[in-house]
Amino acid sequence: MSISQITSLLLLFYLCFCREEDIQMMLSAGAHTGTRNSDSNMKEYIWRRRNDGIHILNIGKTWEKLMLAARVIVAIENPEDVIAISARPYGMRAVLKFAHYTGSRSIAGRFTPGTFTNQITKQFREPRLLVVTDPRTDSQAVKESSFVNLPVIALCDSDSPLQYVDIAIPCNNKGKHSIGLMYWFLAREVLRLRGTVSRQVDWDVPVDLFFHRDPDELNKAAEEQAVEEVPIVAGYGEEIAIVEDIVEGDAGVTYQDSGPVPDASYGAGWEGGAAADPDESGW
Repeated sequence: MSISQITSLLLLFYLCFCREEDIQMMLSAGAHTGTRNSDSNMKEYIWRRRNDGIHILNIGKTWEKLMLAARVIVAIENPEDVIAISARPYGMRAVLKFAHYTGSRSIAGRFTPGTFTNQITKQFREPRLLVVTDPRTDSQAVKESSFVNLPVIALCDSDSPLQYVDIAIPCNNKGKHSIGLMYWFLAREVLRLRGTVSRQVDWDVPVDLFFHRDPDELNKAAEEQAVEEVPIVAGYGEEIAIVEDIVEGDAGVTYQDSGPVPDASYGAGWEGGAAADPDESGW
């Protein structure tokens, strides 16, 4: 059999595990949408180009590479020897959740140079597999992996460089929904291959947990929820109005049921000594 025939058989084998719901999720998240530019090494993963110049990626090859990457991750005996990296803000939450559910480690944020090569640093690590969100943004980690012979799995867009990348997963690595969905697919397939999650039932972890959340949007949603949860009590507005009048008013403020206000002559007879005995006739 030729190489092309073997590739076609592998593609059909991997597509057997793909459901229509998974394809719809990838299309909804925009995982197939590339950029206006394209790298020469990514041409085999590009399906066509739209009239506006945007490249469309081949979803079939995306799924094929996802399954291949999951099998490579499962082949590592110790899950902690796998490190997921994302310097892009949209991928930080995704790599943290991926590491949480698969037992691997993660580096979210800036990658410290020398983490894989300088043994003196406190953050020195010796992983066996590297998963990066963007080969261009995480170029320092990809470059250091070449020095220590680390295999690299990367989410690659149409314009991503493939130097030192061993397994390229063609997808949109710039959208928060696409990045979160790819890591969710990867984590689910890893758990299925390990036998932790059955293929007969859906994974109980929602994909929303892997999506990036803007802090401003979270604060705004929390404020709106707090306003909606304020209890409405009968007469609540009247009590507030009375309190405001008391705070803002001066000597002219009157209180309800306070009785008559004493005049200036009240208590004038107390200055000379003890007060007179009260009249007991009305007792």
